[in-house]
Amino acid sequence: MVKKIFAFSIRKDEVPYVKEWAENHPEVEVEYTDELLTPKTAAKAKGADGVVVYQQLDYTPETLQALADEGITKMSLRNVGVDNIDMAKAKELGFEITNVPVYSPNAIAEHAAIQTARILRQTKVLDKKIANGDLRWAPTIGREVRDQTIGVIGTGHIGRVYMQIMEGFGAKVIAYDPFENPELKKQGYYVNSLDDLYAQADVISLHVPATKENFHMIDKDAIAKMKDNVVIVNCSRGALVDTDAVIEGLDSGKIFGFVMDTYEDEVGIFNEDWRGKEFPDKRLKDLIDRSNVLVTPHTAFYTTHAVRNMVLNAFDNNLELINGEEADTPVKVN
Repeated sequence: MVKKIFAFSIRKDEVPYVKEWAENHPEVEVEYTDELLTPKTAAKAKGADGVVVYQQLDYTPETLQALADEGITKMSLRNVGVDNIDMAKAKELGFEITNVPVYSPNAIAEHAAIQTARILRQTKVLDKKIANGDLRWAPTIGREVRDQTIGVIGTGHIGRVYMQIMEGFGAKVIAYDPFENPELKKQGYYVNSLDDLYAQADVISLHVPATKENFHMIDKDAIAKMKDNVVIVNCSRGALVDTDAVIEGLDSGKIFGFVMDTYEDEVGIFNEDWRGKEFPDKRLKDLIDRSNVLVTPHTAFYTTHAVRNMVLNAFDNNLELINGEEADTPVKVN
């Protein structure tokens, strides 16, 4: 009997890789749509053995129930994050879920590093000056990366690549992670606490997941413990940062610059075209307009290398699930 996988929210840039996987697996029927998975669209997967998905939209109890009503409880994400899945409902319905935790650490780490350097060298200010015909140097003076102490919170795959890149610039790197990497510990990277990192770091880059414990970890109190003229880099999850607290820090001059690839209210705003329309978020617009804030719409991951890996690995995982095999990267459903 031919197995079938249905994929939701397939973008145009993903289509070549979906076709590549399908051509290499002629024994599997593959269908897809560019629509997101919702209670209404779940019916499109009728007859499939499993689904491949990626979206910022929540996987609500209603959405999961709609899939289960079609007899589908094997779901493979093309991304890392699982915080938008109602796990209680998934467990109740007997879902098996996979993700792609390591599709390209370099993609996100490179982006974070490039944006860090841009903030330090004030390229956004310079670009605007030059575009307006102002070719004077002062007062737009940069800071060299090698003169900075870089504090990395979270030393998983992405955090470790970011550390390597920063060391390539010649910077001193320190790190904090409650789950310390033995090799990094041996090399002496770790400080004893977040407070220690805040006190020492000129640049603080976040590379941790969005959990209840990490919600708004960068808040008013945390910022108060940081060095003056600190740079904060968030290419992980929007919920890690209390945006209002960061704005207050930018206004006071405590924060020299802010890199944000994720935003706590990004759903429904990022990856949309707002040209000729009223922008829906005044706070985000304010950040975009600031000369010392670099905003990208959750695109740190968005490279050809990463997208190909996300698609191929997710389909591989789903095939393993529907064949009753152990998937390479299962997600604990609890």
